[in-house]
Amino acid sequence: MGALSSIKRFFSIRTETTEGNELKELQTRYYKTTKDKAMQTIENVLIQSGWEIARSEVERGEIVANMKKGKRKMLVLTIITVKPFKTAVDLSCSTDTVLPTDFGHSRKVVVDVYNKIDRELTYIGSSLGNELL
Repeated sequence: MGALSSIKRFFSIRTETTEGNELKELQTRYYKTTKDKAMQTIENVLIQSGWEIARSEVERGEIVANMKKGKRKMLVLTIITVKPFKTAVDLSCSTDTVLPTDFGHSRKVVVDVYNKIDRELTYIGSSLGNELL
């Protein structure tokens, strides 16, 4: 992890998970489930955590949720079946603030949501895209 990427991450109001992220906690996570079951479970996890589901599109595998209590933030989750019973979940969190940084709040939200999903679905691993193709 370079100093430039650390500075960019600090001066950001958005955190996104990706397959090749240099931080293990922000890599795409894979679960042993179907897309439909994952979406239903994730929606339940979000609602129990105080999120308001703004949009859920099963066909696209996308959930958009908003948090209006405390710091306002928006969470976009993308759920994709890679192989039967192997489903990838990516998150993107944006914080609404007047400052040029959220001081790592969006990153904490992403890690927290992933941890809650891990308790409900069978976690296989992170950044497994190349292995599954």
